[in-house]
Amino acid sequence: MSPSLKIDPTLKKHQQHIEHLFTQGLLQWDRLENSRSMPWKGEKDAYKIWLSEVILQQTRVEQGLKYYEKFIAAFPEISLLAAAPPEKIFKLWEGLGYYSRCRNLITTAQLIAGQLGGHFPRDYPSILRLKGIGSYTAAAISSFAFNLPYAVVDGNVFRVLSRAFNINLPIDSSEGKKFFAQLAQEMLPTGQPAVYNQAIMDFGATICKPVPVCKNCFFNEHCQAYLIGKQDLLPFKAKRIKVRERRLNYFVISSKDFVLIHQRNEVDIWRHLYEFPLIETIRPLTKKNKKNIFTQQFGFMEFEEIHVQHTRQKLTHQLIYFSISLIKVSKRKKVAGYKWIKMNELDQYAFPRTLQNFIRNHLLDQHQVAGR
Repeated sequence: MSPSLKIDPTLKKHQQHIEHLFTQGLLQWDRLENSRSMPWKGEKDAYKIWLSEVILQQTRVEQGLKYYEKFIAAFPEISLLAAAPPEKIFKLWEGLGYYSRCRNLITTAQLIAGQLGGHFPRDYPSILRLKGIGSYTAAAISSFAFNLPYAVVDGNVFRVLSRAFNINLPIDSSEGKKFFAQLAQEMLPTGQPAVYNQAIMDFGATICKPVPVCKNCFFNEHCQAYLIGKQDLLPFKAKRIKVRERRLNYFVISSKDFVLIHQRNEVDIWRHLYEFPLIETIRPLTKKNKKNIFTQQFGFMEFEEIHVQHTRQKLTHQLIYFSISLIKVSKRKKVAGYKWIKMNELDQYAFPRTLQNFIRNHLLDQHQVAGR
C-alpha cells in the first residue's frame, strides 16, 4: 500500500474488500481459535482495565500477569490504591521497571479518588487527559470498559497492519503514526470495538509475532507482505535509539545488623526508589581509586571489602555498568543524605532490580553466614 499516492477508485474498492476480509476473518479467528486467556479479558471495570494497561506498557504479559494479580489483591478498588503509602505501591511495583508509570499511577488514582469522587471518566477526551494515559491506553479503556468506537494502536497493531497491507511507512514517524491510526479506526467494526481491539492485539501477540507464524495465519492467502516475502521486514523504524552508557559504583555498607540506604529523588531513572551509597564515574574505578574515593566520599577510615559484583543492565536509552561492593564497617556513623536501617527491614523498601538481586543473592547470604 502506498499511502502517499491517490488510489484509483477500482483499486480503492479492492482495498476496502481486502480490509473487510481481514476484519471478518479476525473476528472469526477470535471466536474459533483464540485461546489466549488473561484475567482482564472481558473486564468492564475501567479501574482494572487501566491498571492492566499501565502494567503491560513495556512489559510482557507473562511478567505483567503476576503484578496485576498482586495489585488487585492489595487494592481491589481505586480508592484503596489512592490511599496507600507510595512506598507500599513502589514495593509492589519493584522489578517492573519504567518507574514513571508507577508515579503516574499514583497521581491518577489520587485524582480520580479525590476530585472525581472515585468514578473513572466515561469518555475518551476525559480519559486521555489523565496523567500517564496516552492515545492507546485511552482507546483501550474507552472500548473495553464502555464499548466506545476507538481503535487501539500498539506495537502488535502496527505489526499486523503493516504486514497485512504492506505499509512501507516508518511506525516512529509522524506520517506513519497518523496513517496507521486512521487505518485502524476505519477498520473498526460497528458495534464491536472491544472484541475487535482485543482480537487484533491477541493475534499480534500469538500469530503475527516479531517472528510470524504465517502457516497458522487465517489471512496468509491475502496478506500483502507475505505474498511477496516481506513479512520479516515489516514494520520498520526510521530512527535509531541513541544509548547512553553509565557506570554506577555502589557501596553496600553494613555494620552488624544494619545497612546504609537512601531514596533517589533527583529527576533520573529509578526516582523514588531506594539505593545504597553511590558514586557515578565516567571510567571504571581501579582498586586503589575505589578505596580512596570511598574514604573521601563517605568518611570511613577502617573497612573491609567482602564481595564485589560487576554486572550490567540495558534500559531503553541507557546501558548501565554496575560495580557493587559489599563493605563491612565496625562502627556506624552519620552519612549526609543516608540512613541506617536493619537488615530485616530491607523488604519494606523498593530497590532497582539489579540491587534487589544483590540483596537477595549476596547481602542477606553474607549476613546470615556472619550471624551463625
